[in-house]
Amino acid sequence: MKRCRLRVLIATVTVILAVCLAAQSQDRRKVIIDQDAAGPAGTDQQAILLLVQSPQAEVLGITVVTGDAWLTEEVAHTLRMLELIGRTDIPVVRGAEYPLVRTKEETEQWEQRYGSVTWLGAWTPSVYHAPRELGAMPEGKPTTKAADEDAAHFLVRMVHQYPHEVTIYEGGPMTNLGLAISIDPEFASLAKELVFMGGSLNPRTADPEFANSPHHEFNLWFDPEAARIVLRAPWKKIVCTPVDISVKTRMTTELIDKIKAGHSASAQYIGKYAQLRGSYNYLWDELTSAAWLDPSLITKKEMRFMDVNLDRGPGYGDTLAWTDRDKPKREVQSVEMQVDLDTDRFYKLLVELLTAETPGPGKLSSP
Repeated sequence: MKRCRLRVLIATVTVILAVCLAAQSQDRRKVIIDQDAAGPAGTDQQAILLLVQSPQAEVLGITVVTGDAWLTEEVAHTLRMLELIGRTDIPVVRGAEYPLVRTKEETEQWEQRYGSVTWLGAWTPSVYHAPRELGAMPEGKPTTKAADEDAAHFLVRMVHQYPHEVTIYEGGPMTNLGLAISIDPEFASLAKELVFMGGSLNPRTADPEFANSPHHEFNLWFDPEAARIVLRAPWKKIVCTPVDISVKTRMTTELIDKIKAGHSASAQYIGKYAQLRGSYNYLWDELTSAAWLDPSLITKKEMRFMDVNLDRGPGYGDTLAWTDRDKPKREVQSVEMQVDLDTDRFYKLLVELLTAETPGPGKLSSP
């Protein structure tokens, strides 16, 4: 009799746990990460990790686009990072290798006329190599492969599969999203929202990338035609992490050491491969991820209308923004612009998530 009761009790507890886990899993917010995923570590991979590490997020896939580096090497870095943390179930999908219109050769001619640009991403002379070359892989080459689908069609398929449930996180140039909208005009309206790192209005920084050109920001600049398509699409909500708030954050040796002290696979990955590059080391994309996970990190925000300058003069690719009072009579969308943040809480969440054990598929874990 006692054994029978014990079996019934165990069965009941098992069912209750299964139901609870299923219910909590359903509460996880669906997100597709569209990223120019340079690596290893660095702002692109670390932003991906924050979302993968969060028990709040269900990452449906990672679509990759040329930006900070070439597509081929970004895909390899992303596959390898997922291998190292044990999340190879997340599909990695190849996207656009080139912008819609802008070319490297035309950009070089543009620089001769209007002045050099500090950061050209994959085209930067000091790091340039041929598009299909893999480049250095200090973390080792991946053994897994990218999904057998292109990014634009994957994006369209997912929002149709989960209408009004999927957040599109954009951490790089918007080429993949521009293509998805061109394939299916319903794409933006079927998504839950768009959150993106990009745009620059009047950042307070001595960083030479923005000191002389405060409206220049790489993600919008690299493929301005795609950015215009995206920013004018009928999203239900758009949230922007601009340069203006990003420059209030810094990756520091102290932060890296705190993460490195963790024992999780994610912490060891960051501890081994994170490095400070240059003088500024802003946490560009990480802030976008963290603020989506915990919007209360943002202490001030403003509504603006955004667009991109497509005139082929010195302002080509620059951010355009207006208030409701002075917006032009054109199809511009309202954007929630993040202005200020609780920096200490942001750093705390960053360390907590990157040192936590990685949740498996459908598995919940506390940060």
